[in-house]
Amino acid sequence: MSAPRSAMVAPPAPALPPPPVHPNGQVLWGIVNGKCVPDQQANGKPDPCAEVAIGSGVDKGYAVLKDRVGASQYLVMPTRLITGIEDPQLRAPGATNYFDPAWRVRRLVDQRLGTTLTRDDVGIAVNSIYGRSQDLLHLHVDCLRVDVRDDLHRQLAAIGRRWSAPMTLAGHGYYALRIDGDDSVPTDPFDALAKGLNVPSAEMGAWTLVLAGATFTDGPGFVLLAARADPADGYDGSGEDLQDHQCAGHGTVR
Repeated sequence: MSAPRSAMVAPPAPALPPPPVHPNGQVLWGIVNGKCVPDQQANGKPDPCAEVAIGSGVDKGYAVLKDRVGASQYLVMPTRLITGIEDPQLRAPGATNYFDPAWRVRRLVDQRLGTTLTRDDVGIAVNSIYGRSQDLLHLHVDCLRVDVRDDLHRQLAAIGRRWSAPMTLAGHGYYALRIDGDDSVPTDPFDALAKGLNVPSAEMGAWTLVLAGATFTDGPGFVLLAARADPADGYDGSGEDLQDHQCAGHGTVR
């Protein structure tokens, strides 16, 4: 499905510094490519990952790993080397929409917490090149901060199928876009960012994305949030800041 059209165009932004060097940026790739995928292929087990899905081939597959940080945070990563949000492979024809399996990984978050989270409690974040430490695309799946969830609830009626003007969440401005869907994410968020906000390929690495589950008056869906890093102003483009890796105050205990 093509990305939603938008009347919103991101305004000119301050120049960016050179991308940072991540000295240990291959750790996740070493785990996925060196351990999880080979173990799945040889033994039918994804250790140390929780899941490896390569039924359609390694080039289209993904791995799921419990992050060391937090009670319930999981990472969803490609099983081919895609460095991050800036990588043009994400927007190539036939590219895997990694947000789709990432949304289903929320069941593992539930299992870790021993709770049933509502869709509105869950967010998936991809940090900018300035706000990450690893050079393998990884989607953080975990609870939204309660204050962010509540702010989104208050502004939900103003979020439509075209990108909105920035709204303030956790002290930073985020463009917002409604995506309809329930158990799947039919629009690829990377494509929606690039096309909907007219972000050039050379600028993609400066952006962060957060996909938040939402319940609209006419059905379930998602709010896609996008923000541009501004390192000179102290903002590194880490949408992960909208998540709570302790998941305080969420869910209904089974």
